[in-house]
Amino acid sequence: MSTLFRRRAALAGVVAAVVALGTAEPVAVLTGPRSASLVAVGGLVVDLVPEPLKQLAVDVFGTYDKIALLVGTALLLAAFGALLGLAAARRLVIGLAGVAAFAVLGVAAALTRAGANAFDALPSVVGGGLGALTLRAFVAGPLGAGPARREQAGRDRADAADRPPSTPPPVVAALAREGETPAGWEPVRHDDAESRRRFLRSAGLLTGAAAVAGLGGHWLAGRRGVSAAREAVTLPAPAAPAPQVPAGADLSLPRLAPYVTPNREFYRIDTALVVPQVDPATWRLRIHGRVRNPIELSFDDLLARPMVERYVTLACVSNEVGGDLIGNARWLGVSIGELLDEAGPEEGADQVVGRAVDGWTCGAPTSVLRDGRDALLAVGMNGEPLPIQHGFPVRMVVPGLYGYVSACKWLTELELTSFADFDAYWVPRGWSAQGPIKTQSRIDTPRPRSRPAAGPVTVAGVAWAQHRGIRGVEVRVDGGPWREATPAPAVSADTWVQWSWRWDATPGEHTLQVRATDTTGETQTEQRAPVAPDGATGWHTVTVTVS
Repeated sequence: MSTLFRRRAALAGVVAAVVALGTAEPVAVLTGPRSASLVAVGGLVVDLVPEPLKQLAVDVFGTYDKIALLVGTALLLAAFGALLGLAAARRLVIGLAGVAAFAVLGVAAALTRAGANAFDALPSVVGGGLGALTLRAFVAGPLGAGPARREQAGRDRADAADRPPSTPPPVVAALAREGETPAGWEPVRHDDAESRRRFLRSAGLLTGAAAVAGLGGHWLAGRRGVSAAREAVTLPAPAAPAPQVPAGADLSLPRLAPYVTPNREFYRIDTALVVPQVDPATWRLRIHGRVRNPIELSFDDLLARPMVERYVTLACVSNEVGGDLIGNARWLGVSIGELLDEAGPEEGADQVVGRAVDGWTCGAPTSVLRDGRDALLAVGMNGEPLPIQHGFPVRMVVPGLYGYVSACKWLTELELTSFADFDAYWVPRGWSAQGPIKTQSRIDTPRPRSRPAAGPVTVAGVAWAQHRGIRGVEVRVDGGPWREATPAPAVSADTWVQWSWRWDATPGEHTLQVRATDTTGETQTEQRAPVAPDGATGWHTVTVTVS
């Protein structure tokens, strides 16, 4: 097989893969975006990939980890398509079998997701079928240009040893009449350039059409979302409004995170490759399991209950020391504790499992949700209905617990069980069953590797120890003595606090470190620990050069 032939075969496989993925998207408009081949297979990758690789993706890409995963999955599938193209050039049935295997994988991934039905197989079936047709058309058509004739020409060349050099074998002569001049019985095609242009033109058209179909299908799926339903929601006034933000809580310094995080800037870390679209008109919440009085509520039922409004800071367990996977917002919702009291947990039901519409689960201690803290089933965020990407119509908000054990978005169930009987999503993947937030602090300004001018420099940042509160913050320079920073006032112990310290900076390179102490008297440890299994520890350290 010539180099040119191999290149065409590999490209044909890539085009077939693009067609398979792209044409699945418009079908998924009808069956749901989570059934699209790329999303379904990507979801399977999320569930099966080793935990260190997931954490690496979060560390490298942050809140763009899902985009990176989808792009990476698409590139892997394109590489797989190239291999199938090469296989098909040798034997078409092998390539077609590979396409069929890809379709089966997509079907299996779609059907094994929570809430799937038989129609979710359609995108992968249709995409796989069109991908197979594409591969066959290219390999048997423009790519092959009559592979059987070339094979016959090869046999004729083998027989040519007994022929005079001036007498070409019949098939070689036939090739010559078509513009392929024999040279030592090696066919040299004078129409190679035209053939190449025809092939690339066809490949480009199909790739472009598939891309348009894929992007168009994705856009249409978004148009079928619940944005209009969200805009139609009118949030009730809270029976227990949030306390006013005290004067001076937000220092309003450049590069310092604001005290209240805008919705558009609030971090998002979850396993959903496509944001679930949950219609509040059909949404239901079941509180069941080991309870004496099972409860089922509609969205209207939930809105009719007394609303509680509170400022609560949420943090992701994947947040590295000094990381930004944390945010503070004003949440509106219904007390989880009161709902659990009505349901009546049975003896030994020490875990409340929150279950999302896509099947994701988290497990929080029943005792924590009933200890009087403002654990909420939130329907509002910073004065508006929950953003769709942050869990519309209903999510959990629990002060003092990392999100992986408490912050279930797109919530549909609360199941009472025990830690001995059930492991939530992240526990089998190496994370702790319980995740209380650790005392932490961060330097926001000056930034690492910045070059502030000598003289007075304001060092500032945030510190948090949700539900315990921050008692003090200290800063030191170049390993010297700790200096007390000034914490700003905060709404409650359930939010972070801003802090500042005036530094008389001298020229040269300097290292700044910060540590916080919570109201129990615990000072965050210097010991560095990774985020797994229950949150990172260590002092945030920033190096700057004073000019």
